[in-house]
Amino acid sequence: MTEKEKVAKGLIYNPNCDAVLQEEMKQARIKTYEYNLLSPEKEDEKKSLLKGLLGKVGENYTFISPFYCDYGYNIEIGENFFANMNFVVLDGAKVQIGDNVFIAPNVGIYTAGHPLDAKQRREGLEYAKPVTIGNDVWIGANVTILPGVTIGDNSVIGAGSVVTKDIPANSLAVGNPCRVIRQIGNEAE
Repeated sequence: MTEKEKVAKGLIYNPNCDAVLQEEMKQARIKTYEYNLLSPEKEDEKKSLLKGLLGKVGENYTFISPFYCDYGYNIEIGENFFANMNFVVLDGAKVQIGDNVFIAPNVGIYTAGHPLDAKQRREGLEYAKPVTIGNDVWIGANVTILPGVTIGDNSVIGAGSVVTKDIPANSLAVGNPCRVIRQIGNEAE
């Protein structure tokens, strides 16, 4: 079984000894480097680069430079997506982001993690678990989203939060670790 097949099955894998994964990460770094160097005036070129990098994008989306990812093809975003500067996605596993999602500056979404066992870490082993973000979600500045997390529709994650567990729909959640502090209704805020 290849390392890429192990990733797809949710198994521990070693990306450092797999030529295919290394080349795919290199190509993503090249594309994000080119993207990040383009002037904001080159909007069509920037969108073209992202369409060639990401697995799926809606018609209306904005990424403010810089943006970084591991592979790109595991990232799927919906319509009316906005990501502010310093958006980092370690997408060893699938990252699915719904429609009308706003990402503030310095947000990191990490599907990758490493074993607790020191020997396995020294060997370069890691795992990847998918991250899902629903529709109409707002992720505040400096938020960290860890492997395997799902954030439900209409939720807001407060600035500086570290999301370690699923957040249900219609929730205002904050903190380290991130916790739901209340449900969000239809009230204007």
